[in-house]
Amino acid sequence: MKIMPNRLDRGFYLYQKEFEDKALEVLRSGWYVLGNEVKCFEEEFANYTGAKHCVGLASGLDALWIAFRILGIGKGDEVIVQSNTYIASVMGITINGATPVFVEPDEFYNIDASKIEEKITDKTKAILVVHLYGQSCKMDEVVALTKKYHLRLVEDCAQSHGAKFNNQMTGTFGDIGCFSFYPSKNLGAFGDAGAIVTNDEKIAEDFRVYRNYGSEKRYYNRVVGTNSRLDEIQAGLLRVRLSHMKELTEEKIAIAKRYDEGLHNSKIKLPTVREGATSIYHQYVIKCSERESLIQYLTEKEIGTIIHYPIPPHLSEAYAYLGYTTGDFPIAEDYADTVLSIPMYNGMTEEEQTFVINAINKF
Repeated sequence: MKIMPNRLDRGFYLYQKEFEDKALEVLRSGWYVLGNEVKCFEEEFANYTGAKHCVGLASGLDALWIAFRILGIGKGDEVIVQSNTYIASVMGITINGATPVFVEPDEFYNIDASKIEEKITDKTKAILVVHLYGQSCKMDEVVALTKKYHLRLVEDCAQSHGAKFNNQMTGTFGDIGCFSFYPSKNLGAFGDAGAIVTNDEKIAEDFRVYRNYGSEKRYYNRVVGTNSRLDEIQAGLLRVRLSHMKELTEEKIAIAKRYDEGLHNSKIKLPTVREGATSIYHQYVIKCSERESLIQYLTEKEIGTIIHYPIPPHLSEAYAYLGYTTGDFPIAEDYADTVLSIPMYNGMTEEEQTFVINAINKF
């Protein structure tokens, strides 16, 4: 039995007719950019998250870098971010000329809120939290710090569509919540797509202007903006998937529960969920000190895995100019050396999951 780490086709076949009907509807409409589908998706996704406003964009990275641009954060400013995130989170900061200040993660793979305050300086302008692998950060402590030090709060929710902390959706705690709808996400499009949510009407309006060449009205440009528009087909297809998010999320949680209950191997550390938080299990991430041997073993059994992420941002060649070396963030580096994402996707059968569980238990 060959099992891939992710199966995007399964998610398509679950609602094939709805996706195909929507695609044809958009194609036949003759309107392909910033039309009714984008408008409706923005309204529906804002309602889903509990935010007042949503603005569709071309990608999750665009959501991040434009967020800091609109907040006026740039050269000479510092933004606190966790040290084990995907590099796109950090790029959202550095594209604007600001400096990332790294904080180690906690046992839940998210920023350790207890270590943030010691990194705050007079140059600190914002905190960027990343709700990694589908679980919320400890937002009560983070929000308290932003209020105490008058800092901006941006949330990277690329992996946390629908995750909550104290019954509040991720993306709605701070100034701006940034979302990616890359196809592998829990709410995935069929290509690149992204969005932001916010409760600030001016921020929402600034995003709408900025994403469209800085234009409020065609050929009248208020600012030097960019082209970052969520297109009509992707918006329409996202609307279809969004209408099924409840059952899609419940399915992934059920798959995670089967892993929790079925995996029993002293070499493997299973993921846990913090008190007050929920996880939507964008990934099911285990930890193993013998990871390379485990990967080879599972590969021989045709079970695919992915490492999220093998190189922490501070050790990336792209950020060599920051001057960090191995050992500067040992927890993040340990995670980079030991974490492994095992198969987790909508449409995964119990037979497939049992095969994975039995294989790992015999390692």
